[in-house]
Amino acid sequence: MPTSIDPATSPAFVDTASRPETRGIELVSPSDRHGRARDLFWVWAAPNVSVLNFTIGATMILLGLELWQAILVIVAGSLPWVFPGILAIAGPAAGTSGSVITRALYGVIGNKLVVTFTGWLISAVFLALNWLASSFMGADLLAQSGLTDPVLGPVLVTVVVSAITVLVAVYGHALIIRSYSVITIVLLVVFLAVTAFILPHVDWSYRAAEPLDGVALWSAMTIGFTILASTPLSYANSPDIARYLPRSTRPSHIIAATALGGALPCIFFTIVGALLATAVSETAMAAGVETALFDLLPAWLGPIFVLAVIVNTVALNGMTTYTSSMALQAVGVPIRRIPSAIVVGLIGTALTLYLVMSTNLLDAVNLMLQFLVIVSAPAMAIFTTDIIVRRNRYDGVALFDEDRGGPFWYTGGWSIPGIGAVVIGGLTTALCLSTDIWSGPISEAMGYVDLSVPAGMIVAAGVYLGLSKTSLGRSTLR
Repeated sequence: MPTSIDPATSPAFVDTASRPETRGIELVSPSDRHGRARDLFWVWAAPNVSVLNFTIGATMILLGLELWQAILVIVAGSLPWVFPGILAIAGPAAGTSGSVITRALYGVIGNKLVVTFTGWLISAVFLALNWLASSFMGADLLAQSGLTDPVLGPVLVTVVVSAITVLVAVYGHALIIRSYSVITIVLLVVFLAVTAFILPHVDWSYRAAEPLDGVALWSAMTIGFTILASTPLSYANSPDIARYLPRSTRPSHIIAATALGGALPCIFFTIVGALLATAVSETAMAAGVETALFDLLPAWLGPIFVLAVIVNTVALNGMTTYTSSMALQAVGVPIRRIPSAIVVGLIGTALTLYLVMSTNLLDAVNLMLQFLVIVSAPAMAIFTTDIIVRRNRYDGVALFDEDRGGPFWYTGGWSIPGIGAVVIGGLTTALCLSTDIWSGPISEAMGYVDLSVPAGMIVAAGVYLGLSKTSLGRSTLR
C-alpha cells in the first residue's frame, strides 16, 4: 500500500452498483464525487429497523423500569446518534475512510492500534450480534419445517446469511446507496405489521412488581442508557459512507441525514420492544425475545418476519463489513478491499458460531453492548472534538504521508494527546461501568449507577484538548 496517494494519479475506480467496488481507502477524486446528503438517511435507517431494537427495548422493562421511564431512557439513549452525524462530515472533507482520517488524532503508528480496536473489535462484535439474531430466528423457522437440530439450524443460517452479507460488502458503496432506500421501505412495512399484532397485547397500565426508587432507579436508568448509547457510539465508520459526497455538501445536511436515519427507527422500534415486554411474562421473555414474538404473531407473518430480520441483518452487516474492510487496510495489512471484506466476514462468522453454541441472544446483546463503550465512547469523543477544533479541515493527501517527519508522525509515530486521551478515557469509562460481570469502583460506590458514557466522553475530550495544547509546547490540532 503506497504511503502517499494523489487523487490525480490514483488508479481508476468505478462506483456502480452492478460491479464490485475495488476502491478501498484510496482517495476519492473530485471528479468521482456524487450523491446527496439525504441519501445517507436511508443508508442508516435500513440497518436500524432491527429486531435488536426489540431486544434492547425489552431489556429496559427487565431492568425494572416503568413503561414511561423506559420510554424516557430510550429517547435519551438515542441522542448520541448526533455523534456519527458529526463524524460523517469528515468523509467528504478528506475524501477517504475514517480509519485513515484518525491518523490526525493518534499518529501514523498509534492509529493502527486504535483502529484495530475501533474498526475491528467493535465491527466483529456487531457482526456477530446481528448474525446471532438472524441465526436464532432462522433456526426457529427451520424447526417448523422439520430441521430441529439445535446446532445445525443456527449454523446453517449463519453461513448462508454471512455469505450474502460479504457479497453486499464486495459490491460496496454504490449498491448500498442504491438499494438501502428500498430495503428500508420493505422492512418498515414488515416491522409495522409486527407492531400492529403486538399492540393489542400491551399492558398499558403496566407496573413493575417492585417499583424502583432512589439509587436503584438511577442505577437501572443509567445502565439502560449505556446499553442504548453503545449502538450509535460504535459507528465511528460513518465517514466511510459519506466520503463520496461532493466536498461542497453542507455539513448540517450530512449530520441531520445520518443522525435522523439512525435515531428515528431506533426510538420507535425500541419503544415497541419495551411494550412487547409488558405483553408477555418474564419467563417467556427469558426464553428469548424471538420466541416471545412468535407467540404473538399469526402463522403467516412469522416466516415473513424472519426473512425481514435476515434482510436487516444483511443490510447492517453488509455496511459493517464494508467499512471494516477498509480498517484492515488502514492498519497496514497489504491487502485489497475485496479480499479484506472476505477476511472480515470469516472472522465475524467464526465469532457468531461460537456465540450460537454458548449463549442466548438477550445475554449476548446486553453484555457486549455495555463493554463496547469502554472503547467506543472515548474514541467517539476524541474524533468529534478533533473535527470541531480543526473546523473539519483535513488534507486527504497529507493523511497518506506515513514517512518520518510527516505531518502526522508526531512523536515516533504516536500522538501523545490522542493515545493518552483514549487510554485515560477508556479507564474512566471502565471505572464508571456497571454490568453483571464487572462493576467499576466508582459505579459501585454510587450504588451501581452507570455514568460510563458521559464520564468517559467528557474526560477523553478534556484530556485530548489539554494535551494537544501542551504537548511539546504546541498544539497538535493543526
